[in-house]
Amino acid sequence: MQKNRTVWLLTLLLWSVVSAGTLSAGKLPPSKKAYPGPKQYIYRLTLRDKVDSPYSLDHPGRWLSHKSVERRKRQGLQLDSTDLPVSPSYLRELRSHKQAHIVGQSRWNNTVLVCSPDTGLLSQLCTLPFVAKGELVWVSPDSLEHKRENWNVHDKFNAWDSVHNERYGNGQEQIEMLQGQRLHDSGFRAKGMTIAVLDGGFRNADRIPTLRRAHIAGFHDFIPPVAMSVPDGSAVRKTAPDGEQEDGTTLFHANEHGTKVLSVMAANVPEVLVGTAPEARYWLLRCEDQSSEQPVEEDYWTMAAEFADSAGVDIINSSLGYNEYDKPHHDYRLRDLDGSSSLISRTASMLARKGIILVNSAGNTGMGPWKKLCVPADAHEILTVGAVNAEGQNAPFSAVGPTQDGRVKPDVVALGSATAVLSGRGSVIHDMGTSFSTPVVCGLVACLWQALPQKSALDIISLIRKTSDNAQAPDNIYGYGLPDFWQAYMVGKLE
Repeated sequence: MQKNRTVWLLTLLLWSVVSAGTLSAGKLPPSKKAYPGPKQYIYRLTLRDKVDSPYSLDHPGRWLSHKSVERRKRQGLQLDSTDLPVSPSYLRELRSHKQAHIVGQSRWNNTVLVCSPDTGLLSQLCTLPFVAKGELVWVSPDSLEHKRENWNVHDKFNAWDSVHNERYGNGQEQIEMLQGQRLHDSGFRAKGMTIAVLDGGFRNADRIPTLRRAHIAGFHDFIPPVAMSVPDGSAVRKTAPDGEQEDGTTLFHANEHGTKVLSVMAANVPEVLVGTAPEARYWLLRCEDQSSEQPVEEDYWTMAAEFADSAGVDIINSSLGYNEYDKPHHDYRLRDLDGSSSLISRTASMLARKGIILVNSAGNTGMGPWKKLCVPADAHEILTVGAVNAEGQNAPFSAVGPTQDGRVKPDVVALGSATAVLSGRGSVIHDMGTSFSTPVVCGLVACLWQALPQKSALDIISLIRKTSDNAQAPDNIYGYGLPDFWQAYMVGKLE
């Protein structure tokens, strides 16, 4: 007991030191400004059907990319009614209401987000015959916090960032723990695979030389302008699935969390940091609003996942999770962890059936009163990733299972205490959390799928589980254990 307590205290101390260094260094105190204009509200409307629509399952190319359609065909998956867009006639009717502004929609859930300063609008819209349910999911905060950052970016690495004569540099341990180097040695470095990174910001990912050399397919910001927490004027270009350029507030000036996550997979600097999927293509999708924590973020995540599907991605990395919101009455209860009670988990549970593998962090709530998974880590048919230290022991902060309906969670674990990443300033640091064990796994999932292209998303998920080192007796701390991606490849070749 004393030894375990000592390890726990040392881990907690290290976590606090690392977090302080990565979250505080180089920052100036945050400033706040009053929220512009009148109070705004976002309502989520669930629609009854998709009738009176020009869209048909016979012509999916009208709204899905060729790659998305081909991904389904390759895996023998059929389109269904959830794939059809929201009925345009219903959208027109909603837009006809005074002060009703549509800021998002989900075809999979048949929902629409309507923003308005009118507090009485929701009751009016709920009387429409095609609206099944309406709920308030966002209220504009009284003020917006703008965190002023140190924008210095390292254009070259420090001498101490290099690990001489080690090709993976600082990333060696996190890759070799999962036998990922053997996939790389066989030529599987995720070439031809596309990964969407759903996160809260990719600060300086467009400026850090290492990441600028990554294969970035495009990027998109799903936070609507009314909810933006960054100042006006920081506009860049963002790319839609069809290649069309759009103006928008930059996701590259938001926080650095997504930059760190991306680097675990995409970095490719021998002897400094090589990621788990250095030859993959990446979509960078911002769907986490740092200015508040409200249920609408589940809608943003859903919109990003559907965008990823339309763009034809193969795998989604999501180092995000929710269990508490600013208003306690929106908080989840443990009994909600069933993979379907939350909008975000219902969406996540659809992904494998649409040919996409979701790799999602378990959450860092293990040392708090909640302790359990955060949504959508409870979703069905995904890979939920917990964190361990270099000795393979579970990290105390890593959230545990099971789900409310008795499924083992997390599915697998990887090095997250601590993981080598690139900071938003382009320097090599070690950071802690299931946020970073998740892309370690995600990148190698892409390599494995490149090696076994005939497999479906469900096949790959099953293969990884059954070849992990705790597969004979999975539990709710380690799940199926540390994946062995080389064994998964060898077994998969024979199936």
